[in-house]
Amino acid sequence: MVIGKADLHNHTTASDGTMPPAAVVARAKAAGLAAVAITDHDTMAGVEEALAEGRKLGITVVPGAELSTVADGRDIHVLAYYPDWENELWQERLAGLRATRGARNEMIVERLTQLGIPVKMQEVEHIAAEQALAGGGKGKGKTIGRPHIAELLIRKGAVSTMAEAFERYLGEGGAAYVNPPRLHPFEAIEWIREAGGTSVIAHPGLYGRDDLVEQLIGKGAQGIEVYHSDHGTEEEQRYAGLARKHGLIITGGSDFHGERQGEVFHGEIGSKTVDVSVLEQLRKNR
Repeated sequence: MVIGKADLHNHTTASDGTMPPAAVVARAKAAGLAAVAITDHDTMAGVEEALAEGRKLGITVVPGAELSTVADGRDIHVLAYYPDWENELWQERLAGLRATRGARNEMIVERLTQLGIPVKMQEVEHIAAEQALAGGGKGKGKTIGRPHIAELLIRKGAVSTMAEAFERYLGEGGAAYVNPPRLHPFEAIEWIREAGGTSVIAHPGLYGRDDLVEQLIGKGAQGIEVYHSDHGTEEEQRYAGLARKHGLIITGGSDFHGERQGEVFHGEIGSKTVDVSVLEQLRKNR
């Protein structure tokens, strides 16, 4: 029986992380973890590299993705674990999510320009490609997101930090925040089921809508991310209780995105974990 801890929420240069998949796996191994999940936004482009590194280092890699959805005008993320990531329909659907994300990026850049900040989408793409190249990636199936735009704002001198970029411009309520129509989380849960995966509600404490979390459970969500870098003790206790009430899988992860300006974003690998036995629950619920 495998013993140890698992961090089930991590990002790489395949989306908006700053470290390539192999480096994230190596960092997880160095942190003493028994398993690590790769859950990039709307893509599984980093999974193959991560799996290969996991075999090399002797650490279990969980293939996953974090799907971007919207309900009642609010961003909701749904984690997918162990989907058939080579399934053609699944890959087509992920590509569609990335296209919607791309349209959102264009809208943000346009709004920033209107605010008097001279940015171009080509500059954002250059930063994303630069980071992917640093990680040895080729760019296919990779996701460009708001952290790449934030990096550009820092380089332009419009803000000093990633946190300031999101607070002033890119986060909910920011001057350049936009939220176009997207996949509904109910549909995301169904997509994950059809791909043979297990669906988990990501960081529910960030939504401020426990009624919506209850609705997602009613629509078939199979787990709740109870332990997360942005959850306090009260949130952990509340969502653990909710998961037990409904017989759902309790998961957790750091939501590691790498380091930007010397600051780890959201949390360090291994800072939020669950027992590695949870992996068997995720597999059984497929």
